[in-house]
Amino acid sequence: MKLPTLPTYYYLDHFAEMLSFVETTYAAVLDPAHREFISDFRRLPPGEQCLFVRMVNRRGQIFEPAALKYAEIADIGMAVRGLFDRGYLRALREDDYAAWLCVLPKTRLLDIARGADCESVRSSWTKPRLVDHLLTHVPFAAAICQTGAASHLALAGTQPLEFLLYLYFGKTCEDLKSFALRDLGILRVNDAASFKSRFSDAAEARACFFYSQLLDTLAVPTLSTFEVAAQKLRDGPEDGGEYARTLRERSAFAIGQFFERAKDPERAVELYRTAPSPECNERLVRLLHAAGAKDEAKRLLERMIDDPSSDDEHVFAQDFYARKFDGRRTGACTELLRAGRQVVVDEIYRGNPEAGVAGVMRRDGFQVYHAENLLWHNLFGLLFWDKLFESGQLHSGFDWMPQCLKNRSFATLFAGPIAEKLASIRAGTALHLILKSIASHWDRPNGIFSWSYIDVDALRDLLTYGNANAVADIIELMTRDFRSMRDGFPDLMLQKDGAISFLEIKAEGDAIRRNQLTRLRQLQAAGFDAVICRADYRFDPEQDYVVIDIETTGGWAPSDRITEIGAVKLRNHQVIDRWHSLINPQRSIPPNITRLTGITNEMVRDAPVFADIADSLMEFMGDGIFVAHNVNFDYGFIAQEYTRLDRRFRFPKFCTCAGMRRHYPGHNSYSLGSLCGIYEISLEHHHRALCDAEAAAMLLNLINRTREGRTLRDAA
Repeated sequence: MKLPTLPTYYYLDHFAEMLSFVETTYAAVLDPAHREFISDFRRLPPGEQCLFVRMVNRRGQIFEPAALKYAEIADIGMAVRGLFDRGYLRALREDDYAAWLCVLPKTRLLDIARGADCESVRSSWTKPRLVDHLLTHVPFAAAICQTGAASHLALAGTQPLEFLLYLYFGKTCEDLKSFALRDLGILRVNDAASFKSRFSDAAEARACFFYSQLLDTLAVPTLSTFEVAAQKLRDGPEDGGEYARTLRERSAFAIGQFFERAKDPERAVELYRTAPSPECNERLVRLLHAAGAKDEAKRLLERMIDDPSSDDEHVFAQDFYARKFDGRRTGACTELLRAGRQVVVDEIYRGNPEAGVAGVMRRDGFQVYHAENLLWHNLFGLLFWDKLFESGQLHSGFDWMPQCLKNRSFATLFAGPIAEKLASIRAGTALHLILKSIASHWDRPNGIFSWSYIDVDALRDLLTYGNANAVADIIELMTRDFRSMRDGFPDLMLQKDGAISFLEIKAEGDAIRRNQLTRLRQLQAAGFDAVICRADYRFDPEQDYVVIDIETTGGWAPSDRITEIGAVKLRNHQVIDRWHSLINPQRSIPPNITRLTGITNEMVRDAPVFADIADSLMEFMGDGIFVAHNVNFDYGFIAQEYTRLDRRFRFPKFCTCAGMRRHYPGHNSYSLGSLCGIYEISLEHHHRALCDAEAAAMLLNLINRTREGRTLRDAA
């Protein structure tokens, strides 16, 4: 697809669009310095406006004017001088030293080192190592003498602009590239008719901006950076609303974590005390207990149990208190994992235990849905779409996560409508609202769920067969604090005989995370059957294997096409079904391929195209494992055909060639023909799909009998 061409002054138009939007939407938040910046910029000559915005959109704050070349700016030198005279550019200062070194080429860095008699420096050093060495051993003034620092300039007075960009995007942002991506059609934007300010007043906006910038500085993990950050945290604004408090707590936790890793627990404790978030409280309890302050740790735990700020905090506090003060030896996560249900899953599902368990459950008569977080996010977003996305909770065209979810104000702002929607769940009428929301808003981007993962059948079963009060209770918890419940939900939802249950799948060696434990407890408390399921990997005789072979017009899946598919289904070493079809490749079959396979253009002229047999093949696959000799070839071609139909083809794979190499080593060749000759397997019509699939199925039986024998020996 050819992208549209951006107009010459697109970046200036984007800047003007941003300024006008902020000036109108955030009039109550802007102070005189911000308004002065906007009016001063608008008075700049066109060339200076263009150059300033170009520089803003480039990486970094340090520039070499001689390297700036833009065809639409007639006199770059004049524009540079004008910006310098008006204070938009300035000479370098000592606090620009690190940033200046980073923009210099490596050869210039070596010149500085040699001029300063740094004999230990080697030309083989990486640029970051050279920069670190110069910062440590060569003063800024000395470096200026060695190379022309005066040839570089720095952007100046950008603090008002940084705040304006923050107001627009809701996050610290250094450029306006999102506008260009929008205009090119790469980035979708929302089309809300109007937007509201994301901040209620100037104090809230400044506090959120302060802590967002503070979090940005933590990307440089040095002691000096975090010492400065710790002091800024102490001096920072304490009253800026819920979202500012959240950002402050995140900052305190991140800085405290750094000092913990730096073996300075005293300073970490001091930082955790400043921000009573669940994360900070947990680390504070652990550090106090480890330092011997057990009475204080116990008092804090008791407060967390009696008045928890979240279910996660309550789970941690109960568990830690029981293990440290009530004599219990194992944690709640470990106990839940040990008590979990065990399901035998074929070892080929290693790496994807959810799919393996899902297949076993379907064999047992369950309707199985891959739910995890998707199901609950879908239900939440569709049920409350109008309040989340059509009531002023989005604040610019690039905004997709409603502010009321970020600052935990959703339940308070929309208490009445939330109560009505929860009542509809309990009354059994919510499904109509969900289907109406899907029909009305399909494919509109949002920050809560993806339309491609909407499973209407799963939503229908949950709302039809699930305990209505239990569903409503979970959704109500999400309305109170969506961010803390954005993950951790169980992997699978099951429905059988009108009963809904949930399984969290764990393989050997997996641990259960705190948020998963919390979700299981929340679901159980609401009235759902929700448990851990542990996958026990071994050979499963009841597992279906679908052995497939294809013939093609060539060997390159993106361009060549399939001419024939043959498939054999095995269960417990027995062939239980077969599937075969010639395929019209919609192109000519090369003569060399016809000589190899015997398949001619006349044979496939009236055969179905792949789209005509796609449903039948998918139905034949069922919950089977995809097996082939050199499996990636066959799997790749079939997956490519489904991709052309905008459909997904995902199955666990097993290769009989690799399996024979592993279980029957020592042969000179592992081609299908050679192995059939060695093991006396019929291959009468080699290079015809069904015949080759039948032969590969016999190889699979050899492999599986070996795997089965090993499983029996292990069990004995």
